[in-house]
Amino acid sequence: MAQTPLRIVSYNVRYFGHALRGLASTLGPKRRVAAALAALEPLPDIICLQEVETQSFRSSVAHRPNRPGETQLEAFMERMDETFANLRRPMPYEAFYFRAHHYKVGDFSLYTTGLAILVNTQRLSVDIHNVDAPHRITHHHVRMLRERKQSRICAHMRLVRLEDGLPLHVFNTHLSLPTPFARAFWSTRDKMGNGINQLHEARALTQVVRHKSAGEPFLVCGDFNSPPASPVFHYLCDEAGFTCAQAKVGQIDPKTSRGFPTAGFMHMRMHLDHIFAGEGVRFMDAEETFAFGDTRSRFHGLSDHMPLIARFHLDPPAARAGAAPPAESEASAPNGP
Repeated sequence: MAQTPLRIVSYNVRYFGHALRGLASTLGPKRRVAAALAALEPLPDIICLQEVETQSFRSSVAHRPNRPGETQLEAFMERMDETFANLRRPMPYEAFYFRAHHYKVGDFSLYTTGLAILVNTQRLSVDIHNVDAPHRITHHHVRMLRERKQSRICAHMRLVRLEDGLPLHVFNTHLSLPTPFARAFWSTRDKMGNGINQLHEARALTQVVRHKSAGEPFLVCGDFNSPPASPVFHYLCDEAGFTCAQAKVGQIDPKTSRGFPTAGFMHMRMHLDHIFAGEGVRFMDAEETFAFGDTRSRFHGLSDHMPLIARFHLDPPAARAGAAPPAESEASAPNGP
C-alpha cells in the first residue's frame, strides 16, 4: 500500500505583532494565524515557526497573559485549541519552543527571540528534540558585540511516522542579517545572502544537520535572510547538497533572486525563506504557497513573511539512490546534545 505523503509549513510569524509593525504582540494575529493554519487541507504534519517570543514586555504589553508566566507560544496554542474547538475537530498539535535570545535592561525583560515546532501527533511521534539546548550557530564578526548580537540557533527534532516507523529529522532556523562590519557588505549591491557571517552560519548549520541526521532523511527550513542565487543559497544547494522544495517542484527558478518574494518591508520584496531536504525526501508540490502580497493567500497581511508549504514523500531506506554520508564525530559537531 502506498504511504500517504507528509506536509510541512515554515512561517516567520513576526512575534504575532504584524498589526503593530512588530512592536508588540496582539491577540488578533494569533487568532488569524491559527485559523489560517487550521483551514489548510490536508492539515500540516509539521509547522515550523520563526520569530516567536518567550515572555517579555513586547509580548505582553498589548496582549495581557491569561495567567502569570504564560509564554507567547502557550497563548498561541490556546488560540489553536479555540480554533479547532469551533471547527469541532480534534486539535492534533503538540508544541515545542526553542529559546534563542533574551534582551534585558537590568531585571526588565524587553524582548526575547526563539523558534517553535508544532507536531501533528496523529501522524508523527517525537523521538528526540533539543528544546533544552538548541544548537548555537551564531557567527560573531565583532567580538566586542558578542553579548549584544541576537543569537541564532538551530532547533532539531527526530520524528517517527506512525504508519510505518520511518524516521525524519526536522531542523528549523533563522540566520542572521549580513553584517555591515565586513568590507564586502559595502562593495556589493545585493547584500542579503552575501554576508560572510551568513556563510559561516550556513556552514555551522550544515555541520549540525549532517551530524544529527546521521544519514536519515531530513528537512531544513526557516528564514535564511538569503534569496536564491545568493552565495548562501548556492552553498546549501551546491556544496551541502540540499534540495530546495520550491525549485524541485518548479515554483521558482533557483538562478533568479527576485522572482518569488516571501517577505516584504515597505516597498522592498525579498525571497528569504526556504525549505530544503536531504536524501530520502521527495517533494511533491508547494500548494498554497503564495508570493508575498498575493491576496489569494489566506495568510495575506498576517506577517511580513508568507509561509512556505510543501508536501513530500519519505522513501524507505531500500529506495534511496545512494549511500548515506558518514556522520561526523560528536566532538566535531557544534554544541548541543
